[in-house]
Amino acid sequence: MNKDRVRLLNIYVDNVDMKEAVDRVEDLATSEGYHYVVTPNVAHLVSLEEDLEFRQVYDNADLILTDGMPLIWISNWFKKPIKEKVSGSDLFPLVCERAANKGYNIFILGAAEGVAALAAEKLKSKYNNLNVVGTYSPSYGFEKDPNEVQKIVDIVNEAKPHILFVGLGAPKQEKFVFKYRDELKVPVSLGIGASIDFEAGRIKRAPRWMQKSGLEGFYRFFKEPRRMFKRVFIDDFKIVKLIFKYKEHMK
Repeated sequence: MNKDRVRLLNIYVDNVDMKEAVDRVEDLATSEGYHYVVTPNVAHLVSLEEDLEFRQVYDNADLILTDGMPLIWISNWFKKPIKEKVSGSDLFPLVCERAANKGYNIFILGAAEGVAALAAEKLKSKYNNLNVVGTYSPSYGFEKDPNEVQKIVDIVNEAKPHILFVGLGAPKQEKFVFKYRDELKVPVSLGIGASIDFEAGRIKRAPRWMQKSGLEGFYRFFKEPRRMFKRVFIDDFKIVKLIFKYKEHMK
């Protein structure tokens, strides 16, 4: 276990700030082997209680970052503070900036058709010299189609990125990276959820003050009430049960 990993209810996280997280991603991108990064939020911790495959993903992750102010508040409440919220949506452009400065190749996988390509163009206009070696938006249910999965593996392998960003939604994106990391042969892969849509401008992210106040989930609910209601008002509140269940582990 990494020396800076600390317990956070039912998982361990790397207690790093944003700059340290970007540095860690760069270290993984330039090291041997195939690595991946996960960014747990409240929904992840709740899912991990019952999803054994998702648990295996977490048990083998190379970098585990804290995505969500509620988890920061929980760590503070137990007097084991996490340095900073490091969300995938904040990390994505910063890693792209580092890649542009250092010459690392990136690949963007996910979102609806054409959205990844649009995000790539906007990122390249923002960061000079960013080398996006490929984008691909897989069809719905692709993970159940061996031919489509092989197509994705082949496309990524041919592009030879140092960093693979995967925005397929959790836990699908994390399970995909974990299952196929040896076939994909990418030094480091990151699950980034809706970040591709944010960078493409397809979905507007919550204002900064709402992000810092832990209200980003509510903002997304107001934007997509039918899709987000169960997650925000039912699933996420299950974290209270986990606080009581794992309070002895936090001492």
